[in-house]
Amino acid sequence: MIAPFANLFGYILNFIYNIVNNYGLAIIIFSILIKIILLPLSIKQQKTMKKTTKIQNKLKEIQFKYKNDPENLNRATMELYKTENMSPFSGCFSGIVQIILLFAVFYLVRSPLTYMKKIDANIINKYTKIVKENDLSTDSAYPEIEVIRELNNIKKLKENNTENIEKNSENNEEKTDLAEINDEELNSLDINMNFLGLNLAQIPTRSGDWKAFIIPVLYVLVSVISLRITNPTPKKKDGEEKNSEDEFDPMAQMNKNMNLMFPVMYLAVALIAPLGLALYWLMNSLLMIIERLALNKMLKDEEE
Repeated sequence: MIAPFANLFGYILNFIYNIVNNYGLAIIIFSILIKIILLPLSIKQQKTMKKTTKIQNKLKEIQFKYKNDPENLNRATMELYKTENMSPFSGCFSGIVQIILLFAVFYLVRSPLTYMKKIDANIINKYTKIVKENDLSTDSAYPEIEVIRELNNIKKLKENNTENIEKNSENNEEKTDLAEINDEELNSLDINMNFLGLNLAQIPTRSGDWKAFIIPVLYVLVSVISLRITNPTPKKKDGEEKNSEDEFDPMAQMNKNMNLMFPVMYLAVALIAPLGLALYWLMNSLLMIIERLALNKMLKDEEE
């Protein structure tokens, strides 16, 4: 289900890359374009969230009243949605579509040789095997990124072909013949990953360069802000005291847990991901903030 979308987006990203000839800049332009494509779904989802927010107090009253009576809780909840002319599943479709498309983009950025460059799988597997067999990298989570990152070392292997063949012949293991490396294939695998002095194929924890941590740190900071906007903690009005209904509110507790746990998860993942992937995540979070603020203002103006 996801692969066809990843292939489609790959054509778009490759078109942009061929114009700007820079992977980082192509990722930024591509992220903006995808956000524009998803804008109608985002507007629909935001409108649904606004309607749901308006009936939150009534839902909390029902949840508190029937907290030990699941059958009547479901019945009263459905009656409330019917009275408000809403569906508890409204917005689910747009949310599912967005998740599928976002996963497709993740596949694309994680495997640019397959989905963007449309390189034959046999060629990718051959060079992935060469990277692994010659100990050029120890990371197996992003094999295509490894190949791109180690292209210069693969070229050196080709230059020292005779010496490496002798070493391989001394081992009992079956290794890829380095004579199979050719310039045409190497050129087809090449992607300009240099962006603002950073190699987007690098992984921060293995790069040995402090500058490689800039994008992951920015990503975490922007993600925290994004979480605060998309999952705000409800504020008490002046003089309003906490009551038992608030303690029962599962949504508020879930939002609180997300705001605490997600930044830690974001940082852990960003530090072991290629910078190109972290750059996409950073752009996606930044655009989400801009989109949410703009939609909130637009819907507020419509209400007035």
